Amino acid sequence: QVHFVESGGGLVQPGGSLRLSCAASGFTFSSYTMTWYRQAPGKERELVARITTPGGGITYADSVKGRFTISRDNAQNTMFLQMNSLKPEDTAVYYCNARSILIATINYWGQGIQVTVSA
Repeated sequence: QVHFVESGGGLVQPGGSLRLSCAASGFTFSSYTMTWYRQAPGKERELVARITTPGGGITYADSVKGRFTISRDNAQNTMFLQMNSLKPEDTAVYYCNARSILIATINYWGQGIQVTVSA
């Protein structure tokens, strides 16, 4: 059974930092491209950062380049998102996503974790 544990969210002041984690189980993590998405109130879900496998190719949304860093630990079945210099517009529910590199229609979502950037 596929299961995600997302952690590290919360309330932070502008300019602060948070580190999100997405611990996965129930599938072969190393065979899945991992992505962080986010959805702000009244807005569509958007890609934040993606890390592929193998090779670890990385893609960032323009809005987070230079501030966010995505990484993965295949031995621990975990993906991370280090978020620095946070802005109020980063406020959203952040979701982890796993997509099979073998069968693209196999696609799993985490339950989401709230990140709020506010003074």
